[in-house]
Amino acid sequence: MTVLVTGGAGFIGAAVVSSLIESGEQVVCVDNFNDYYNPGLKRKRIELLGKKTNLKVVEIDIAETTAVNELINSVKPKKVIHLAAQAGIRQASIDPHSYGRTNLFGFLNVIEASAKSGVENFVFASTSSVYGSNTTTPFSESHTATHPVSLYSATKIANEAIAHSYAATYGLACTGLRFFTVYGPWGRPDMAPIKFAKSIIAGQKIQIYNNGNHSRDFTYIDDIVSGIRLVADRVAVPDPVFNRAVPSQGSSHVPWRVFNIGGENPIALMDFVSKLERALNRKANVEFVARQIGDMDKTSADCSAIRKATGWSAKVSLDEGLANLADWCESNLDLLG
Repeated sequence: MTVLVTGGAGFIGAAVVSSLIESGEQVVCVDNFNDYYNPGLKRKRIELLGKKTNLKVVEIDIAETTAVNELINSVKPKKVIHLAAQAGIRQASIDPHSYGRTNLFGFLNVIEASAKSGVENFVFASTSSVYGSNTTTPFSESHTATHPVSLYSATKIANEAIAHSYAATYGLACTGLRFFTVYGPWGRPDMAPIKFAKSIIAGQKIQIYNNGNHSRDFTYIDDIVSGIRLVADRVAVPDPVFNRAVPSQGSSHVPWRVFNIGGENPIALMDFVSKLERALNRKANVEFVARQIGDMDKTSADCSAIRKATGWSAKVSLDEGLANLADWCESNLDLLG
């Protein structure tokens, strides 16, 4: 059985590909190695996977319809784990069209080809930021996700809706995973954990948005990978108790589900900085700055739905995860530019 992973050179993608090939799956890893952040980091992730007979790496842009169709029709994957996306909330105000190209048109290319080629299970990345203006925490899949505060989150809401339409039209089993602030070794250098760590090590200022009045629910990469693997092995089915008169927000009468996947242990941003300081054995030089457009005040995951469906729960504590992250950053400063 072949598994196709898009965004396979990304932070989460490469970790998923590594897990799959180590367990003997036939894997096709797709990425365009763009320069949103250092492409050398992406290529190093792939290099570390080694030369495996059960791994094929394909460099294409998912926004290229013909290339996507030819690839999926040729490899005929039974599972697709779609992780490719233009990431980042603040980047959307600089280059909004890249979000439409990759997150909307690219998503459509991949799911259309998947539906037409007989894919049995389509798993895709969503985000905690779909909860947008909602202030009721912890966030539950039963909450509405129709009030985004960033273009990035709007594209992910659209992905969930598009996936539902394909589940309804073609019977394609689709599951979306709403990730909550994923961190760990080999992570994205534009995200706070590694961005802060790099600056602290270099003795440079770290900028704390909204004067530190944020909290986040952090999730270690190994926990994310285990959740993706469990969902990829479980095909979504119609919810037998779905009520069209009072429709559930997280399930459907068609084979479609969305799940939160997070640490379930939100922490204030300044407390996170203190933990990172201890992990690095260095003090941070903090500069407080104004709130950024698109930022949510807090995120907090209710993961009872994915726990009930698969048995998944987060295992790695923030202290343990940050210790691993600190060790990795100290050894890989050349990759964090």
